[in-house]
Amino acid sequence: MKIDELASLGDEQLVHKELELERTMMGHTFRHRLQQLENTSVLKTTRRDIARTQTLLVAREHEAGLQRGSLKARHRSTFVAAAPAASAGGAGDDFLKGVLDSREPAE
Repeated sequence: MKIDELASLGDEQLVHKELELERTMMGHTFRHRLQQLENTSVLKTTRRDIARTQTLLVAREHEAGLQRGSLKARHRSTFVAAAPAASAGGAGDDFLKGVLDSREPAE
């Protein structure tokens, strides 16, 4: 994802995008450790997309004179996780659903 696309998002949308990317990264990492991830380059691109969103959030907080992490704290409660995309895994694809939904933020 390009930085211009992310910069055009509002604060809440940007926070939601970061949370969505973190959720995706957790799923990719889990599948990679189980040797079920065919394209490992998604780990690198997802990690970089997360870094881009965090960079924009910190810049916006700095411009507004807010504490670091305040935008994420403000908009985290409105995040609704999207349903996982269908993959070739079959019926067992929902095994991560509870784990990813219950993940507490590491602060």
